[in-house]
Amino acid sequence: MKTTLLFLLFLFTFTAVEGQTESIYLEGFAQGTSYHITYLDNRGRNFQKEIDRLLRRFDRSVSTYQSNSLISKINHNQFYWRTDPYFNACFTKAKEIWALTEGAFDPTVYPLVNAWGFGPEKKNAMEQSKIDSLLSFVGFDKIELKRGRITKSDPRVSLDFNAFAQGYSVDLVSDLLLSKGISSFVVEIGGEVYAHGQRDGLPWHIGLEQPIENKTNVNPLNIIFQIENIGVATSGNYRKFTVENGVKIVHHIDPKTGKPTSNQLLSASIFTDKCISSDALATAVLVMGFEKAKLFLSAHPEIQAYLIYSDGGGKFQVYITPKLVDWIADEQ
Repeated sequence: MKTTLLFLLFLFTFTAVEGQTESIYLEGFAQGTSYHITYLDNRGRNFQKEIDRLLRRFDRSVSTYQSNSLISKINHNQFYWRTDPYFNACFTKAKEIWALTEGAFDPTVYPLVNAWGFGPEKKNAMEQSKIDSLLSFVGFDKIELKRGRITKSDPRVSLDFNAFAQGYSVDLVSDLLLSKGISSFVVEIGGEVYAHGQRDGLPWHIGLEQPIENKTNVNPLNIIFQIENIGVATSGNYRKFTVENGVKIVHHIDPKTGKPTSNQLLSASIFTDKCISSDALATAVLVMGFEKAKLFLSAHPEIQAYLIYSDGGGKFQVYITPKLVDWIADEQ
């Protein structure tokens, strides 16, 4: 599961107007991580039980860490199981991002993720022959979804939606709140965020961490943005990694080479109207590397990004898309 926690949501509280609204704060655990949700409701309703049920249903569909989940059954070629709406939405979005990024984002990389030790299974000894063997059945063109059924050109093709599933779960919880008439809220699951409406007449504020190698604690903030009706996700290589013989091995696998990525990018934060898109694109951009990512972003001005990379001297540098500059908060 993706565990990169790069966002610190630091303004969860409202100043409620007496007699009109009540600030509700919820926190809990799901998908191997924590969630934090704040919303305004003039009826003071608590939706935690409904949210927890929703997240459990979602895990039963697309979590590769559950052996009896729908995606696990599909990976084991139990095709008598029909897909469900959660799986269908993930598959459709994955195909869209796969095509948009020319394969930089590819959920069929799952066998390689496992082999490198970043999935439910133990790490394999990774020689080039092993990588080449696994690459022979990696490729999103090798699997299709038609009328609720999966077909594969090779039975060894497996799917992993963990690179963007948390972003989609953020969208699902956001949709639940909107269906209840809640128009001002922020949802964070595992560091992925969607903010809707405003707090006290102002946009929500989020902070992005500095990309310092740290597997457990929150890092100092690097910058603060103000967002409204926006989903934000970050992928980075400084929380989930291993070190072998002094070499750092990161959890982002390049679908073309079959190896962990190795480029200048340290983190990629993506801002779009849906957290599922932000989450998938953050992974794709990190796989692309800095120079290719700049070209990709210039060709897609609808995508906003904040990239932190290392220059030739090993110092942190920042690339920010033009529109995103206007979203930087005054309070830094």
